[in-house]
Amino acid sequence: MSSSTQTATIAAGCFWGVEHLYRKHFGNGKGLLDAKVGYCGGATASPSYRAVCSGNTGHAEALQVTFDPSIVTYRSLLEFFFRMHDPTTKNMQGPDIGTQYRSAIFTHGEEQDKIAHVVADKVSKEWYHKPLATEIVPQGQWWDAEDYHQLYLNKNPAGYECPAHFVRQFPPLSD
Repeated sequence: MSSSTQTATIAAGCFWGVEHLYRKHFGNGKGLLDAKVGYCGGATASPSYRAVCSGNTGHAEALQVTFDPSIVTYRSLLEFFFRMHDPTTKNMQGPDIGTQYRSAIFTHGEEQDKIAHVVADKVSKEWYHKPLATEIVPQGQWWDAEDYHQLYLNKNPAGYECPAHFVRQFPPLSD
C-alpha cells in the first residue's frame, strides 16, 4: 500500500449490503480504491462463513476498504457508516441477529481511533439522540471472506439485502 492510500475497516451487519452501499457511494472515482468483505474481531484463525454465522468465533462480518484520503476523508467514510445502518442496536441489523452482525469500527492506529470516537460522540448526540451500540476497537487480525461473498450483490442482484441498510438523511455533523 502506498502512502497515498489508507485502510478503513467497519462492521454494520450483513457484509453484502455494506460492501454494495460503499461501492455505490464511494466508487467510480469518489475515493474508494478497493473493498473486500471478511471477518474481524474474533479469536478463531481462518474462520469460515459457516463458523462465523454460528456466532461462536467472536468475528463480525466486516468490510475493509482501501481509499484515497485526498479524495475522501476517513471521517466522511465513518459518517456514511453511521447513516447506512442502525448503530443503536446491539448485535443486530434488521432481522440479522448475533454478534457477527454487530456495529463496529476496527481502527488502524491512534489517529483513526481518535476520529472514530469524535464522530461517534457527535452522531450519538446530533443524529440519534441516544447511546450507540457501536464498538470502536483496534483492528487486530483480518480474514478475507470466501470468494463467493466478494461483490455478492453484483453477482446476485436479487440476493438478500438487509432492510436496515439504507442511507438515512441527517443534517451535517458539527465540526
